[in-house]
Amino acid sequence: MRMQTLLHAVFPPECLCCGARVETDFAICGACWGETPFILGAACDLCGVGLPGQSAGDGPLICEECHGIARPWTKGRAVLHYAGNGRRLVLGLKYGDRAEIARAAGPWMARAGAEILTGNSLIVPVPLHWRRLAERRFNQAALLARALAVASGRDWSPDALIRARNTKTQEGRDREARFRNLDSAIRVNSRRAGQITGRTIVLVDDVMTSGATFSSAAQACHAAGAQQVFVIALARVARDT
Repeated sequence: MRMQTLLHAVFPPECLCCGARVETDFAICGACWGETPFILGAACDLCGVGLPGQSAGDGPLICEECHGIARPWTKGRAVLHYAGNGRRLVLGLKYGDRAEIARAAGPWMARAGAEILTGNSLIVPVPLHWRRLAERRFNQAALLARALAVASGRDWSPDALIRARNTKTQEGRDREARFRNLDSAIRVNSRRAGQITGRTIVLVDDVMTSGATFSSAAQACHAAGAQQVFVIALARVARDT
């Protein structure tokens, strides 16, 4: 008996959302899949939020929020809306020690970001401050970045960026306060600066809300000589959620 078959006999694969039996590892059952808010069709070219009723063939699509904010990156994508099962998956990964969610998200992110992943791409996770990393024991953005690198066959660097300040939580802050909180908080790791220069950087995080974290990271990459910067999040918080 193959090892995988034996493992499935002892530990049958379960749906990432509800725990129901599924046929393969790192999968979502049919019922939960239909209730998971994947971003399909037209989406904002800067933040990845879904734009229902618009056509991707209409040229660059920019949402209302991104029209009012300067984004220091070229293009952005997201896999899910941060609501319902999308929110549950993110929270399970972030606070529930459920690394299997990152394994599942790798191929999802690779599909969502297919047009921004090139041969020159370097996938870089948004960093945690070392104190926060010690408390949590892992960086969920790094788990996602590694899974995306495996799924897409692109290079990745887990520590190309560092969080220079132990910033306070973004929860409960308005947009302006979020950007102030992250101002100059992220910089390039001096030991990895050579990896950034002249490369296309694809920044990865679990959730994009205002974009303040991505902005700080993108500015650090540009300062280190990145050719261009793209961003991809597992989930995007829409303004009406």
